[in-house]
Amino acid sequence: MNQSISVTRNREKQFLMKVPEITIYFWIVKLLTTAMGESTSDYLVNNINPYVAVILGAVGFFIALILQFSARKYVAWIYWLLVVMVAIFGTMVADVIHIVLGVPYYASTIAFAIILTVVFATWYKVEKTLSIHSIYTRRREVFYWAAVLATFAMGTATGDMTAMTLNLGYLASGILFIVLFVLPAVGYFLFGLNEIFAFWFAYIMTRPLGASFADWFGKPKGITGLGYGDGIVVAVLTILIVIFVVYLSVTLRDVQQLED
Repeated sequence: MNQSISVTRNREKQFLMKVPEITIYFWIVKLLTTAMGESTSDYLVNNINPYVAVILGAVGFFIALILQFSARKYVAWIYWLLVVMVAIFGTMVADVIHIVLGVPYYASTIAFAIILTVVFATWYKVEKTLSIHSIYTRRREVFYWAAVLATFAMGTATGDMTAMTLNLGYLASGILFIVLFVLPAVGYFLFGLNEIFAFWFAYIMTRPLGASFADWFGKPKGITGLGYGDGIVVAVLTILIVIFVVYLSVTLRDVQQLED
C-alpha cells in the first residue's frame, strides 16, 4: 500500500517537473541563449527606438513567463523561450541601470550579488533545498526563476565590469569566465565539491561567458571586437538554438527522470 502511494506520488512529481535535466545539451543551449540575449538586446536598442526596444523586451518576457507557468510539465521550447527572453530583457534592464541611471558596473554587480544571495537564502530557508531536481511545486518554481533572473542580472553586470571597468576587453573577459565556468566542474568531479553549489556557480558564470564572446564577435574592432555585427551574431545563434531545442523536443533527452 505504502509502496503504491510512493509510486503514485513520484509519477505526479515527474509530471509536474518544470525544468530540464542537467546534461551537456543544457549547458550548450544555456551558453547560446546568454550570448544571443546580449547581441539581440544590443541590436534592438541600436536599430530601433530604445524605449520601444525595452517595451518589446518586457512584453516578450512576460508572455514567455506566462507560458512557462501555465505549462503543466517541462516543455523544451517554452522553457528555453523564457530563458532567451530573460537574457534579452535582463540585458536591457542592466544597460538601463548603467547608461540611463549612471550606476557603475561594480556597484550593480555588488547589488545583484546581494539580491541573489537573499534569493538563495530565502529559498533554502523555506524549502530546505536548492536542488534543480526538486522543482515540482509552484512555490519552488517561483524561487527557481527568481534565482535565474538574479543570476542573469549579476552575470550581465559582472561581464560588463571586467570588459569595460577593468579594461580586459571582450576576449580576455571570455577566457576568464571560461576558467571560472570550468572550475566548479573540476571541483565536483575531482574533489567532491557540493553538487548544488557547483551547479549554481557554473550557472552564474554562463551569463558573462556567453555575453563576452557574443560581444567579441559582434562589436567593432575599435572596442576589442571582431566587427561582424550584432545582427549576424543574433542570426547564427538563433539558428543554433532552434536546432538544439527541436532536437531536445523530439528526443526528450533532457526530460528529468525522477528516482523512487
